[in-house]
Amino acid sequence: MSKSNITKSGATHAATKKLVFSAMGIALAMVTSYIKVWEMPMGGSITLMSMLFICLIGYWFGPKYGLLAGAAYGLLQFIVDPYMLTIPQVILDYPLAFGALGLSGFFSNRKYGLQVGYFAGVLGRFLCSTLSGVIFFASFAPKGMNPWAYSAMYQGGYLGAEAVITLVIISIPPVAKALKQVGVGIR
Repeated sequence: MSKSNITKSGATHAATKKLVFSAMGIALAMVTSYIKVWEMPMGGSITLMSMLFICLIGYWFGPKYGLLAGAAYGLLQFIVDPYMLTIPQVILDYPLAFGALGLSGFFSNRKYGLQVGYFAGVLGRFLCSTLSGVIFFASFAPKGMNPWAYSAMYQGGYLGAEAVITLVIISIPPVAKALKQVGVGIR
């Protein structure tokens, strides 16, 4: 077997491994998205750390895999539980908002990279969801309330709560160590 064939085989194996782990992360995110701690009246919920699994893909494999896995997860969320007003709203609420969770991949080589990356991913999702709220759901804001403030408070309520819970859990030293070891083992 030539050196180029070995290199191609190794690259194919690495890509396959990333694809398989990304699929598992998306599946875990879907399952945990149904374990709801709190559900908002007009959509959105605090789940059992469902966003973490998409952020882990980005953190372990880089932003390209994280953004793609997040967008795929967003499309899957739309297929399973669709809410559609317009095509732009669907794009903003599903593949863009969930895809933003993959921003975690930009922080993988930093101290506290998982925590910072997770925060960045959730912040990206928050920004997409808030923008969607202002553009497409401003009519739900109470009379006299600024749609930006309403959307930010609504989105921040459930996304912020889940982010805080998840950040506390992944910052517990044994959990942080375990996640780091798993990441090293699969890279």
